[in-house]
Amino acid sequence: MNQKKSKVPMIVTLFLIAAIYIAVFIAEQTLPSTSMLFTVLKKGAVYALVAVSMNLLNGFTGIFSLGQAGFMLVGAYVYGIFTIPVAQRAAVYQYFDGGIVQFTVPLVVAMILSGLAAAFFAFLIGLPVLRLKSDYLAIATLGFAEIIRAIFQWNGLGPVTNGSNMLRGFPNFNDFNITDGNGNVTVYLSTLIPFIIAGVCILLIVLLINSSYGRALKAIRDDEVAAEAMGINLAHHKRLAFCISSFFAGVGGAMLAMYQTTVQAKSFTSAMTYEILLIVVIGGIGSVTGSVFSSFLFVACSEWWLRFLDEKQLIGDFEVPLLRTGFRMVVFSVIIMIVVLFFRRGIMGDKELPDLLSRRAAKKGRAVK
Repeated sequence: MNQKKSKVPMIVTLFLIAAIYIAVFIAEQTLPSTSMLFTVLKKGAVYALVAVSMNLLNGFTGIFSLGQAGFMLVGAYVYGIFTIPVAQRAAVYQYFDGGIVQFTVPLVVAMILSGLAAAFFAFLIGLPVLRLKSDYLAIATLGFAEIIRAIFQWNGLGPVTNGSNMLRGFPNFNDFNITDGNGNVTVYLSTLIPFIIAGVCILLIVLLINSSYGRALKAIRDDEVAAEAMGINLAHHKRLAFCISSFFAGVGGAMLAMYQTTVQAKSFTSAMTYEILLIVVIGGIGSVTGSVFSSFLFVACSEWWLRFLDEKQLIGDFEVPLLRTGFRMVVFSVIIMIVVLFFRRGIMGDKELPDLLSRRAAKKGRAVK
């Protein structure tokens, strides 16, 4: 009986996830394509994947890394470089004689290459950096992200990265829409696809966390000395966790490139890493569900719900004070401070959605008795 009861929350969770995917598909077919809802859903899916990948390090392994923007940059550039159609390369690389790469690879292969390239950089950086701890590790990884951003804008690499110029013309989410012979869209899939990509990647991370390897990572987070005494190779496990997290950050970077339709190194600033870290903290360090929920909440607040604060508002002849360009971010920062003060462990703490469902079911059972 207990085993059957324990399976109920997981089944309900799967039904909820399936319902969300169905709702996204139906909304995409019925609502106007210009709705801000789809902007939130697309960018939220990208940020959810990157936030979960960062949580794998910060929440489940105890490695305080601030290099996500750098790994996203690598993934975005690799995706763009290998998917720009050959016919458009002369226009994109107009200052570098059409560039060196004169071939394309399938989209799925390009996304995998994006993750592998980010993981490769993580492996190289991790050899010296992972010997550091806490704040020193964070500063080192943050410095790596800034160095990568500067290198990718260097004109010496222009034939590959296009220097300080942007990459464009590669496939984006809108290219997944199904069209008829006249080019009219018959089935919209530009929002469902990022949900599917992010969902598959997050599922792989969840399976990893719940495996014996994931339990070793949690042991390292809780007590490195005890974990090493139990036979866990600290250096190996930290390095592997760092590479796996960076792999999914690279895939997230490729997704961000598809969302933005262009790639330019200067947009991958440290502020992007801070946004991802903030999402992890708000959702709950050590909670995958929290990272996913807070990603969509963060994007909705910053991109949609608080937009009116940047515009002048009139009530009759009275002009509402303070509503000017930039005031939205002031209010947004205050909201974040309130959330952090009153939810110090985040919205979810270290709990997952099945945990909440099982707790709610237990309360109902006690009420019936």
